[in-house]
Amino acid sequence: MATRTLQLGSSHGLHARPAKLFAQAAKEAGIPVTIAKGDGKPVNAASILGVIALGVEQGDEVTLTAEGEGAEGVLDTLEQLLVTDHDAQ
Repeated sequence: MATRTLQLGSSHGLHARPAKLFAQAAKEAGIPVTIAKGDGKPVNAASILGVIALGVEQGDEVTLTAEGEGAEGVLDTLEQLLVTDHDAQ
């Protein structure tokens, strides 16, 4: 199991567009991935509704967990999606 904690970069939080990009990448990873806000309960990172329901805002700390072969590489990819400010593009 691999775990990574980081701060969200999108200036408007993890709203529909960045949440969709993140959830799609988590789904395509092919291994179980969860995301949790702060000390909250983890949700399935491949569920766009679960991700949006976390209410993650810019600067909030989130923890990603992936289990399976290539977990570190999956977290590398997902981390880049979360630290990038998709609202600045």
